[in-house]
Amino acid sequence: MANTRFFLDERNAKSGNPSVLKVAIAHKKQTALISLDAKIFPNQWDRKKLRVVNHPDQLLMNVYISTVKQQIDSFILTLANDGKLSSMNVSEIKSFIEDRLHPERLEAKEESKRKAKSFKTRFLKFADSKKPSTRGVYMQTYNRLVAFAGEQLEKLRFEDITKEWLTKFETFMAQTAPSKNARNIHLRNIRAVFNEAIDDEITTFYPFRRFKIRAVPTRKRSLKLQELRTLFNFHAEPFMQYYLDIFKLNFMLIGINMVDLCRLKEIVDGRITFHRAKTNRLYSIKVEPEALEIIERHRGENWLIDILDHYKNHNDFTRKINKNLQKVGPMKRVGLGGKKIYSPLFPKLTTYWARHTWATIAAVELDIPKDIIAHALGHGNNTVTDIYIDFDQSKVDVANRRVLDYVLYGKK
Repeated sequence: MANTRFFLDERNAKSGNPSVLKVAIAHKKQTALISLDAKIFPNQWDRKKLRVVNHPDQLLMNVYISTVKQQIDSFILTLANDGKLSSMNVSEIKSFIEDRLHPERLEAKEESKRKAKSFKTRFLKFADSKKPSTRGVYMQTYNRLVAFAGEQLEKLRFEDITKEWLTKFETFMAQTAPSKNARNIHLRNIRAVFNEAIDDEITTFYPFRRFKIRAVPTRKRSLKLQELRTLFNFHAEPFMQYYLDIFKLNFMLIGINMVDLCRLKEIVDGRITFHRAKTNRLYSIKVEPEALEIIERHRGENWLIDILDHYKNHNDFTRKINKNLQKVGPMKRVGLGGKKIYSPLFPKLTTYWARHTWATIAAVELDIPKDIIAHALGHGNNTVTDIYIDFDQSKVDVANRRVLDYVLYGKK
């Protein structure tokens, strides 16, 4: 059983100043002190009778300290009767008592716990832990949640997000996002927050056991061999030829992501080496002569390619190049002003098609093994094999050379 007694704490009192009267709790050979709202001088404390003396308000103060000590003893007795006291240390007993002596403090703690367990708080914390580009995607999901739940999002608990809730949320998103796969991105983001909350023991509730996120097969974003050759051989207007050159270079560098292409600095020993922005994995590509010819034509002042010499960031350039790639095709002028009218070869074309097309030609036309294609595209899974066994990069070099020979010169 824990014991309590009064203690006048003179240890930190400055000379001439009163000291704080405290209640000392002794339990399992340890002691904790709880401060009372009472300050007195040493000559105002009777150490034998444990009473305030020689103080103008001694009667009120003695009633106060006696009442508080009785409350503390009562709390300790409650813990003992509930069978909790024996398993608690003195710090836990002190915290339990202080919370009940100061209900506003306990309420603040409970509110803090509620916030820590709220879905909104956990979602924003999870989003903030991601790199900027990924955080942006999560914040798009958050904006959808705000639009759907409104003020109720503040009170939303993990246990409130049931299968029925998710179904209603998806139906709401369908009003502005007809693509099922686009909606799935937001649903997967919510699921990721649930998974982390379960790992952190914030909740055990998991609606995704019943609510399944099923992807819808998308139309392949790749060009057939002859279509690619037609595109490569098309004589575009000078300004548009620049964008076509970058698309060609993208293809010749195995569908390198635009952000990585923009940030390349140099060629070393005939290779470009970089950490992929998407995965942060080290990646290396041999620069073939055809790719080098395009690079030399568009070298930058501060970068290997001049894209970021002219554009604020890779996103601005990506929007611009995709807009122009979708115009590539025969052009004629009409009307008095000679307005340009394009007949696009491939109206849906984007830079991402270069990556898909490279993979499709490698697999379908040239029967290059899937594991080599996966490594060429940087699709490692961070397995023990990926980490400790250095893949033979020459296999990727050979694969890319075969693809270029086949596309550019018809050589298998």
